[in-house]
Amino acid sequence: MDSHTLDLLGVSKVRALVAARAACSLGKEAATALEPSRDLAGIVSKLAATTEMVEAIRSGLRPPLGGLHDIRPLVRRAQIGAVLEAEELAQVSETLRSIAGLAAWLERMGDNFPRLGGMRADVGEFGGVTTAIEGCLDSRANVIDTASRRLSTIRREMEEVEARIQEKLRSMLRSPEVKRALRYSNFTMVGHHYVLPVSKDHRGEIAGSVQRTSASNETVYIEPLAIAEKSAQLSYLRAREQKEIRRILRWLTAQVGLVADSLLGTLETMAELDLIYAKARYSVDYQMRAPDLNEERKLVLRQARHPVLEAILRNDPALSVEAQPATTEGSEPPQVVEPPPREREVVPIDVHLGLRFQVLIITGPNTGGKTVALKTVGLLALMAQMGLHIPAAEGSQIPVFDQVLADIGDEQSLEQSLSTFSSHVRRISEIFGRATEKSLVILDELGAGTDPAEGAALGRAMLDELDSIGCLAMVTTHIGDLKTYALSNPRAENAAVEFDVETLRPRYHLHIGDVGQSNALKIARRLNLAEHLVARAQRYLDQTQGSTVPEWDLIARMRRDAEEARQEAIAAQADAERTRDVLHERLQSLHMEAQREETLAEARARLQPGDKVVVPKMGYDRPGRIVKIDQRKKTATVAIGHMTWNVAIDDLLPQDSAAPATAGKGSRARGPKLEDFEG
Repeated sequence: MDSHTLDLLGVSKVRALVAARAACSLGKEAATALEPSRDLAGIVSKLAATTEMVEAIRSGLRPPLGGLHDIRPLVRRAQIGAVLEAEELAQVSETLRSIAGLAAWLERMGDNFPRLGGMRADVGEFGGVTTAIEGCLDSRANVIDTASRRLSTIRREMEEVEARIQEKLRSMLRSPEVKRALRYSNFTMVGHHYVLPVSKDHRGEIAGSVQRTSASNETVYIEPLAIAEKSAQLSYLRAREQKEIRRILRWLTAQVGLVADSLLGTLETMAELDLIYAKARYSVDYQMRAPDLNEERKLVLRQARHPVLEAILRNDPALSVEAQPATTEGSEPPQVVEPPPREREVVPIDVHLGLRFQVLIITGPNTGGKTVALKTVGLLALMAQMGLHIPAAEGSQIPVFDQVLADIGDEQSLEQSLSTFSSHVRRISEIFGRATEKSLVILDELGAGTDPAEGAALGRAMLDELDSIGCLAMVTTHIGDLKTYALSNPRAENAAVEFDVETLRPRYHLHIGDVGQSNALKIARRLNLAEHLVARAQRYLDQTQGSTVPEWDLIARMRRDAEEARQEAIAAQADAERTRDVLHERLQSLHMEAQREETLAEARARLQPGDKVVVPKMGYDRPGRIVKIDQRKKTATVAIGHMTWNVAIDDLLPQDSAAPATAGKGSRARGPKLEDFEG
């Protein structure tokens, strides 16, 4: 897709809105890398996955994404033989626990949400690695005594030596001579050395090595000579301890390295799952829906809203780097953004292209919403091709465009000293060179920036070029002559933004089939300009427009009436399709229910004494065993605990004797033992 268009339409802001709803940097990174796709099947699949996640969220079935971290750099280091620190291994373990929880969640989702459930096959099994790490580290990422027999022995010896050192120090503290030399009567530690706090005036009275002096130089911390031998022994044991800890960490890292390929693949699946969750949260927060995609070049947007403008009105923190709170890695994403007050809601628009016309020419006053309408259509088309739901009503349709090309605003190339007009001409020339019949072209203020007569001529030529390319296009203009273009071209249509002359404020509604009026004379009269000046201006205007105005008004009114009828037809069609979809889902549900009942009836018919069953009214957590079956009475005697019950066969739920094996890629390879990692 054209990168300049993505910037103009604000795609980066949409990415930020999605990324803010991801649980960890896996999903955030995937969200910021979102790009529009041209693969219809792939887009449909992504939209369907997002829809399933939306339904899961609304059903209270949120994925347990807490504890998920982006450990890919750690895994790659383990893969090449680097040793991970204890804190890093603890992060790996926490992520593996999260992956196991998400794998179980995906498996449970499989029946009702097949696309989400299908992701389970790409999640590996890493229980062995998790057990190994958790068997060596405590909750604070410290290597525990039982990590190895050698470490346990070393630490026991260290405790014995430390106990003897402390006993010797306590013995010294009971001596009056030693007490007199101390600043306070207790021993302390400097680094790994046990020391006594000696007053500087008595420094020479206690034999030993100085480890530190206080900032005021009033206290000297001395390791007594009496414990020097034990202290040296303790230092030796500490060195052995650190060597053993490094050996354990190296072994644990090797366990991670053994499953590195499978784990990296699983993390990519977790990134995709986090991205789907972020998309769904964005959809729920802003009441979005999945559009219907097509290859027939039909674009229909019903009650479409500009997503970035709506986020601004809601004060969504994702749009402000300064205001955006940092999401802790592995924590749940922010909660639902509260909707704005009613008076600050974005005014939705209805737009269609490709049904009767392919070029839409929008006219109307400044600040009336023309540019917002262009950006809304362009941005929603790109969002759909990014696999995102869009802020529009059901029944909205979007084709898959090969390019979305836009020229919006008064941008200038200062480096090349190009004027606004020159910059627009150059950009439009580039657009015409890239556009095809499968493109969407958006041009703002066509023909502006030069002499009105020449601008009108250039504008008509550009509209002709868009017509000949055959692409879908939306343009805005202030040039009056271009308003008549659609009257002579059946493949083009006018549209106007609504303006309230009484309040002198735009209403932002878009009316297809209407010709926008400048309303300059009405506004002048409303602002109390002298009536004789307004009347004179009206006479000049009538002389300029001649006798064609009544015909234009008649044609415009006929087109406007036809458009209103078309909008009603589009709405009726959307309602009919929605009803059809609801009926189809209900039929599918009834069919599946009938299949389940049939399967259950067959299973009940095969029941024999000794089979395990569940009696729902007795509790699903209390399975029983059949003692006797009376087929004539259609009853069974079931033993539950120490009691037996007579139950109707139709009230029994057969219980499978064996649970299905959990599938999923992953390494179960047995790696080297801890004892193989000699330091």
